[in-house]
Amino acid sequence: MSTRLASLLTGIERAIQAEPPSAQQGAWSTIRTINYKLGLARLTVDVRPESDPVRPRGVILVQAFDLADGSHCVKASLTWSESGPESGPVRAVYPRPGTDWENEARMIASAWLAGPPASKVEAISAEVPERLAAAV
Repeated sequence: MSTRLASLLTGIERAIQAEPPSAQQGAWSTIRTINYKLGLARLTVDVRPESDPVRPRGVILVQAFDLADGSHCVKASLTWSESGPESGPVRAVYPRPGTDWENEARMIASAWLAGPPASKVEAISAEVPERLAAAV
């Protein structure tokens, strides 16, 4: 289980670092924390601009666990600094014949790089003024 956790986290980190930070000069800065006993890992991602202080971008939490049939599963939870404390999307990777773990890591990294999904709260608050304007 621990090798799957570490290899997936490494794949995610490499995929993120392969893409330049968007609209910001600088480079990615990552911090990895892995607890093999608990099957948990954390990848903190920041942008380190050339002259400005480090800007936090978000965290990817990865959990590895055994399924009832004895196979290993990994779950990644995505969060972004600008979305606040809200929990982001979760992507589970189940072991199937032919599972490409490196491709799964790239897909998780791609989802994180795409940024937080539009919040339902933002969508509702955007509709309220239009409804109020129509009622007046």
